[in-house]
Amino acid sequence: MKKYRVAVIGVGSIARMRHLPEYQANPHVEIVAVCDIVPERVEETAAQYGAKAFTDYQELLDQVKPDIVSVCLPNYLHAPVSIAALEAGAHVLCEKPMATSAEEGEAMIKAAKENNRKLMIAHNQRFVASHQKAKDLIEAGELGKIYSFRTAFGHGGPEGWSIDGKDSWFFKKDQAFIGAMGDLGVHKSDLIRYILGEEFTEVAAIVEGNAKTDSDVDDNAVCLLRSESGIIGTLTASWAYNSSEDNSTVIYGEKATLRLEDDPDYSLIASYTNGQTVKYELGQIQSNDAGGQTTSHVIDHFIESIQADRDPLITGEEGLKSLNIILAALESSETGKRIKIKQ
Repeated sequence: MKKYRVAVIGVGSIARMRHLPEYQANPHVEIVAVCDIVPERVEETAAQYGAKAFTDYQELLDQVKPDIVSVCLPNYLHAPVSIAALEAGAHVLCEKPMATSAEEGEAMIKAAKENNRKLMIAHNQRFVASHQKAKDLIEAGELGKIYSFRTAFGHGGPEGWSIDGKDSWFFKKDQAFIGAMGDLGVHKSDLIRYILGEEFTEVAAIVEGNAKTDSDVDDNAVCLLRSESGIIGTLTASWAYNSSEDNSTVIYGEKATLRLEDDPDYSLIASYTNGQTVKYELGQIQSNDAGGQTTSHVIDHFIESIQADRDPLITGEEGLKSLNIILAALESSETGKRIKIKQ
């Protein structure tokens, strides 16, 4: 069977923790090129993986002509580099958030269609076992009507794991565009859409920066969301949870409450109104603190999608719907009004 030739553009922490080791572990691919503007960093990574090093992504695309490209760059580069890779004939796996505007996201989707290539956004929370089980239980009617939810993603901030620490692009608005909401909040907007199987129509939000002193992006956000069927709930994203990470979701239904990643021993706990409680041990959620010991399943899924010529679970269209929630939350915070979410 054909081995796909892979290039990873941007070799910071997410590439080193996720993309590169997971590509290396997949028998159907070969890492042929890596790119980064920091020469020492890219040379070291190239030597580690037996790949060719580049500091200019366009040179990489022109010379190597890879089958697959992972875009692991600052947010403002996601769209232009993804589009260039798609136009060069590569399938693209882009880190989240997919873009810094709806227009950029639409341009990425258009480029994928025009070049008949696959575009996937790396929203890895859809692959977590507890999240998939919760979706199955809801689809099977175990909870009856869903009334409400709360979902949160918070930790002490990117300086704890980003390759550049406190000097990371995450804290620079011209490169990141958006802070904790782009880093963590968009994961949860994608997750709650996936678990509930619904789109969201309206958001009211407070998105602020009150925790990081040397930063001009948001680091604390709380959003109130309404779904198309009338489910209301909260989404929280924060870089101010300094003592421990919170990556939990709770879903409140007519017949039961589901607690996901909210207990140290059980990744999913279902508490039914009849008094029954079911505790599931479904494995550890992937974390950047785990040193890459857990797998995100993103890479393997993307490769399988290419092999089978089917849409990946998180297409560009899916990524854009999750981004639009975050963009609407920003607008709500700026205007002090409830905002209709672009569909």
